[in-house]
Amino acid sequence: MARTVSLLLSAQHSADLQGVIEDRGRPVKHVQRAQIILQSAERLPVLEIAKRVGVSRPMVWRWQQRFAEEGIEGLLRDKTRPPGIPPVPQAKVHAVVERTLREPPGAVTHWTGRAMAKAMGLSLRTIQRIWAAHKLQPHRIRTFKRSNDPDFAAKLDDVVGLYMNPPRHAVVVSIDEKSQIQALDRTQPGLPIKPGRCQTMTHDYKRHGTTTLFAALSVLDGTVIGRCMQRHRHLEFIRFLNAVEREVPVGKVIHTVLDNYATHKHPKSLPSRKRGCWPG
Repeated sequence: MARTVSLLLSAQHSADLQGVIEDRGRPVKHVQRAQIILQSAERLPVLEIAKRVGVSRPMVWRWQQRFAEEGIEGLLRDKTRPPGIPPVPQAKVHAVVERTLREPPGAVTHWTGRAMAKAMGLSLRTIQRIWAAHKLQPHRIRTFKRSNDPDFAAKLDDVVGLYMNPPRHAVVVSIDEKSQIQALDRTQPGLPIKPGRCQTMTHDYKRHGTTTLFAALSVLDGTVIGRCMQRHRHLEFIRFLNAVEREVPVGKVIHTVLDNYATHKHPKSLPSRKRGCWPG
């Protein structure tokens, strides 16, 4: 026989429980608990209440008892439970962080989560939580390089100054090269696209040699001066500098930003400070 529990509700309790049910911002569990109590006041069997609300009979008994002991506040508050796994001591957390900041043993290059978990006697998920809390990412590497050029600071000031405070009546260009560009072509002409058939081409190709692209980007307006040449030597670089010189209007001082390529550091490639005096 189904067990029946009857609860006596005041008008205020009934109104408060009905407000919980009609509140769209309430969690579903609060609505279910309020429905259990309201239907219990109608002297319905526990099995019938469980079917109407869509819960189990032990859940109906539990919240009937909670309401009888603590009232409506007991329905809207979950009891705290002790953690199933004790938290990691702070000393252990500090040990994980300190060990992460040191080099890993053996021939490995960086710490992994499983390696640290094995070394510290913790679970992988615990190590991941500790790393996330302290913003540690041993799997990521950011590269850097220090320049050994004694004039690096002066050159840096010159280059940054061209962008931050451009000189008047001057043209600032950034020059770079792309060498060893392969000139490739298909062994047979491609077939054009047709209804029901995509464009086709042969899988093999033939080489037509290589070329080198010299390009100068105007920092102000974004225009590009480019030349393709057969070889990549200081002679070709000087020819390109002369081509840039011809493209720049008369009366403008040219400021060039270059990298440390060997072609640029050849004694004959260093331009003079006067306009129109590119060596070569």
